[in-house]
Order: sequence, then C-alpha cells, then structure tokens
Amino acid sequence: MASGTESDGASDTPEIYKDPDDGRQRFLLELEFIQCLANPTYIHYLAQNRYFKDEAFIGYLKYLQYWQRPEYTKFIMYPHCLFFLEQLQNANFRNAMAHPDNKELAHRQQFYSWKNYRHNRLKHILPMPLPESEDAPPASAPPLQFNRKRKCV
Repeated sequence: MASGTESDGASDTPEIYKDPDDGRQRFLLELEFIQCLANPTYIHYLAQNRYFKDEAFIGYLKYLQYWQRPEYTKFIMYPHCLFFLEQLQNANFRNAMAHPDNKELAHRQQFYSWKNYRHNRLKHILPMPLPESEDAPPASAPPLQFNRKRKCV
C-alpha cells in the first residue's frame, strides 16, 4: 500500500512568487509616489504625520534613490521630485519641513524656478553670437520679395 508521503515530495520545494504583471504595478506605484515628492505641501504632510520618524520609511526613501539613474529619470514628469528626494536623505531637512514657514518657502522657491525656467534655460542653450571680423564684410541675404497672393516669394 502506498502511503500519503509520496505525494508530499513535490511540496518540499518552496514555491517561487511570480509577479503576475512583471512588476508593472510596483513600478507605477513607486513612480506616482516619487512624483508626489515634487510637492512641498505633500512633504509637509508626511512630516506632520511623523512618517519621517519611522526608520522603515527612511529606508524606503533611500531605496527610491534608484530613480535618479538615467534609465528611470526618463519616466519622471516633475524633476523637482528628484531634488526633494535627495534633500529628504538629510534629517535636518526632514525636520525643517514639519514647519509651515519652511513649506511655504520651498513652495515659493519652486514657483520662482518654474516661472523663470524658460528664460534661464534659453540663456544657457542659445549660442552666443560670433564677434564680427573687421576683415570680412558682413554677409547679407537677398531681400525678400512680397507678392499680394503669397506672403513671401
């Protein structure tokens, strides 16, 4: 007679967990959380509710630093979140964000950064004009001729 132990042989090996969506759900949740860190009001909320006192949460913030690698930053729409993630590694910053005045200061600075972003960015990416040489005459393009039917010929 066969005993019931023969069928138990297969259950001795541990089952390996297989994520049904290959980590897509985790990726999206972490991406959403990371982008929430671009909001100083949300960081203030976390500080007020003592999330920054929890060592497991601090460890999670350290773990999330992988989002600063180029293969992950391409998915981020709010790059300020990476700045705040880096700042949240510092205990002094985490403690300071518990105060409403510091939250407002961070919010104002972020606003001014966004307000002046295009001007500041263009200042660094536009080429500087070349100095004109006295030896060569300036090159001039032929004047445009206008026609009534079309704007430019």
